[in-house]
Amino acid sequence: MAGDSRILMDHNMEIGVTPAQVKKLPKHLREAQISTERTHLISDPSKKPRQRYVQKDGKCNVHHGNVQETYRYLSDLFTTLVDLRWRLSLFIFTLVYVVNWLFFGFLWWLIALIRGDLLHADEEGWTPCVENLNSFVSAFLFSIETETTIGYGYRVITEKCPEGIILLLVQAILGSIVNAMMVGCMFVKISQPKNRAETLMFSHNAVISVRDNKMCLMFRVGDLRNSHIVEASIRAKLIRSQQTKEGEFIPLNQTDINIGFDTGDDRLFLVSPLIISHEINEKSPFWEMSMAQMEKEEFEIVVILEGMVEATGMTCQARSSYLDTEVLWGYRFTPVLSLEKGFYEVDYNNFHDVYETNTPACSAKEMAAKLRDGPLLPQLSLLTNDIEAGLTCERQKSAGGKQQREGYL
Repeated sequence: MAGDSRILMDHNMEIGVTPAQVKKLPKHLREAQISTERTHLISDPSKKPRQRYVQKDGKCNVHHGNVQETYRYLSDLFTTLVDLRWRLSLFIFTLVYVVNWLFFGFLWWLIALIRGDLLHADEEGWTPCVENLNSFVSAFLFSIETETTIGYGYRVITEKCPEGIILLLVQAILGSIVNAMMVGCMFVKISQPKNRAETLMFSHNAVISVRDNKMCLMFRVGDLRNSHIVEASIRAKLIRSQQTKEGEFIPLNQTDINIGFDTGDDRLFLVSPLIISHEINEKSPFWEMSMAQMEKEEFEIVVILEGMVEATGMTCQARSSYLDTEVLWGYRFTPVLSLEKGFYEVDYNNFHDVYETNTPACSAKEMAAKLRDGPLLPQLSLLTNDIEAGLTCERQKSAGGKQQREGYL
C-alpha cells in the first residue's frame, strides 16, 4: 500500500496537484516531497545506507580476493613487510632474530660435536674451537654474543679452528644483512607519513551554492599542525556506476572533477582552512543535475590531498569522501578565521558548520540560460548580502573594536 501511495503521489506531482490534495496522503509521504521553493538538504531518509568506496578516514573499502599469483608479494619482500600490521611486524621481527640465532647456534654446537670438544673439553692440553662451549645452550648464547657483538669474554673462538673462523665471518655478514633489513623495515614503518594525515581535516559535508553567479560545489580542508604541508595539491574524483551507449555497464567509474587544475587553484598554501570550489560548468559532471535530479543519483565524491611533510620531506596523502547524502544543496560554510591582536585565529569549533543560503533548485545549465536571458532570482543577491552582513556583524561584535572591522575590509 505504501508503494501504491508513493506512485500516486509522484503521479499527482507530475500532473500538478495542489498542496491541498497532497495533504490527504500519510504524513511520512507528505514530508518526502521535493520542495522547489527553498534550499534543500540532499538527504533522503528512505534511502538505504550504501557501501562507501573510500571511508571518511581515507581507508579504501576494497578487498582483493582470489589472488592466484601470491608470489608477487615475495618479489617485493621489503614493501610486504612494511605493509603488515604492527603485531605481525613485531612477531616477524622477533622470529627472524630468534631463528637466526638458533640456526648459527646449532652450527657452533655441530662444529664442537664433530671436533670432539663436547667430550674432551675438560682435558688438559685440549684446544677447543670455542672455549667454554660445552652444550647447545652455551652454543646458542655464543651465537647471540657473536651477532649482537656483546662479547662477554667468557666464550671466545680460538685460532686453531679454521671452520669456526669461516663460520664467524659468515654469521657477521649475514647478521649485518638481517639487521639492516629488519631495522630498516621498522624505521620506515615508524616514520610512515600516514599518521600525519590524521591532523589533516575535511569538512563532514560538501555544499552546493552560488558564487559570483555560478553554481559551485565546495568543501573545506584544514591542517591542525603548525608545521605545514609543503607543495600541497588537491584533486577530486566522482565515483558512480554508468552504462555506455553500447550497453556496457561500468561499475564505480571514475570521473575527474576540476577544482582548479587549469588555473592553479589546486595548489594550496594550507596555513589556515581553505574552501575548495568546483565550478559547475559545461565540463562538470553536475552540469545538468538539478536539486531534484541529484536526489535520485547515487554517487561518491573522493577528495585527495597530497603534499610533503615539512619535518621529514616524505610525501603524505590524506583522503576522504562525500556520498550523495552528504552533499548539502543551498548551504555555505561558516567563516572560521578572525583577526586578533597581532595574529589570525582559527576557530575549529565552526569548521564543519554551514548556514543556509538562497540557491536556485534548477541545474547549473538552466541557471546559466536564465542568466543570459535576464537576472535570475533578483532577491537572491539581496538575501545573500543580508545573511553575510549579519554574520560579519556577529564576528565584529565578538572580536570587538575598530581593528576587527578594518582587518576584514
